[in-house]
Amino acid sequence: MTAHSVEDIKKNSRALRGTLLDSLADPITGAIADDDQTLIKYHGSYQQDDRDLREERRQQKLEPAYQFMIRTRTPGGVITPSQWLKLDAIASTYAERGLRITTRQAIQFHGIVKRELKATMQAINAALIDTLAACGDVNRNVAIAANPLQSDVHAGVYATAAALSEHLLPNTRAYHEIWLDEERIAGTPEQDPIYGEAYLPRKFKIGFAVPPTNDVDVFAQDLGFIAIIENGRVAGYNVTVGGGMGATHGDAETYPRLGDVIGFVEPQDVIALAVAVVTTQREWGNRAVRKRARLKYTIDDRGLAAFVAEVERRAGFELDQARPFHFDHNGDRFGWVDGHRGRAHLTLRVLSGRLLDGSHGPLQTGVREIAKLLQDVDGAQFRLTPNQNLVIANVDAAHRERVDALVAAHGLDTHVHATPSRRAAVACVALPTCGLAMAEAERYLPSFLDALDALLDRHGLRDTPIHVRISGCPNGCSRPYLAEVALVGKAPGRYALRLGGDHRGQRLNTTYRENVDEAGIVEALDPLLARYARERLDDERFGDFLVRAGVIGTPRPIAIALQEVAA
Repeated sequence: MTAHSVEDIKKNSRALRGTLLDSLADPITGAIADDDQTLIKYHGSYQQDDRDLREERRQQKLEPAYQFMIRTRTPGGVITPSQWLKLDAIASTYAERGLRITTRQAIQFHGIVKRELKATMQAINAALIDTLAACGDVNRNVAIAANPLQSDVHAGVYATAAALSEHLLPNTRAYHEIWLDEERIAGTPEQDPIYGEAYLPRKFKIGFAVPPTNDVDVFAQDLGFIAIIENGRVAGYNVTVGGGMGATHGDAETYPRLGDVIGFVEPQDVIALAVAVVTTQREWGNRAVRKRARLKYTIDDRGLAAFVAEVERRAGFELDQARPFHFDHNGDRFGWVDGHRGRAHLTLRVLSGRLLDGSHGPLQTGVREIAKLLQDVDGAQFRLTPNQNLVIANVDAAHRERVDALVAAHGLDTHVHATPSRRAAVACVALPTCGLAMAEAERYLPSFLDALDALLDRHGLRDTPIHVRISGCPNGCSRPYLAEVALVGKAPGRYALRLGGDHRGQRLNTTYRENVDEAGIVEALDPLLARYARERLDDERFGDFLVRAGVIGTPRPIAIALQEVAA
């Protein structure tokens, strides 16, 4: 930051208030004050500008086309049809480019101008959804397995995770005062027993996985909970710590890391264990070097054994030995699956999570019509998946045929004819709005998939799934370091090509080519796919083949304890 360090801004923020009210009232600029750009993240928003227009506006001696992104806090991405209709109206009234499903199961709105920020926040609140702690150096939106096959298990895991999300919210009334016009209560300033005055050193992410599906990529989370199902109920959770995807190009001090399995905890102890992990990171995390401030570096610097001992001391109990589990894949199941009590669930493919009426069809309108149809159906839900897709959940038999008709009429059935690789691909937003993006991601994904499909056709692999992720920068919001084929942006039109992740989210990929364009990527993949077509074993995935064939080096073990507990 130009004025103060992030740590100083947090300490002096008056519990996240800063001068946000003054910034929002300033009519001279579409931006907010420098320090407030840090604080608004804790309220669920980022200041951005349209980078497509940046140079044109500079030449016209105009300030950048400032705008704001707002992200919801929706644990597990569970939204009622009525709430969806309200979010859809917000997108149509205040935002640009429709609604976007994120890899953390939130909805992002893009292109909101400063004068409409408060109205947008109030409209989100009117939908009984908030944005507090969706961003910033706190625990963010809690990711929860969206797998619809185990409805009762999902309900139990969701209840635990949602309670944890509430418990880890910052203790401040700033959000309500600034956005909802509530009066400030005089008296003792808020004390935050979990975050303290300086909050965490960096962002913190929690995910709950339900085997055999690892759709949340639990080993990419700072803190993960793997549900252990016994006799149809959640007996407890294996705990993982120290995952994280962010890195910096050319800096060996930063790297992606998979979490370590450290033990087992019963459901009633999840919150206490999570608070112990968060407060240990609050005290032990690196506040001097921000790029080394995530939990993964704390663990590597202090040692896993010492970290676990401190967590157990703070929690007041020792973790039990981790229990066996197994993951089949980290993708989504598409189409209808039957649930419990006569209800069914439909998973729809949403490319890059973008629901917008446009060249791909009236997608936003289609989901709106489904929401209208189901808004009075008891228990009906929309679930946002960590792979940016949408589950229409708990549909009763009386409405299933009508849902199918709306899906077909609005072009929402792309999963039916798409190749397996196209169904599984993930991309971050990147350009033109993300200030960190070095290259395209969301806007490049369709054309890259066209090039990949052509390669797969050439080698007779069209129906073979290849797990693809694209990130516009090395921060890894699309979790690219877990993909079988990943592109990590380095400059406009140029990427690091990384290969060799697995389809279960249990192995990091490695860099295969640096700083290549699409022609270079295709040239590198072509002979590898030819060899894969000739030499693969039965049911062997591309990433597994690359490791077995020695194309890439043997990666770090999944997690220190994982090898001992995998079923």
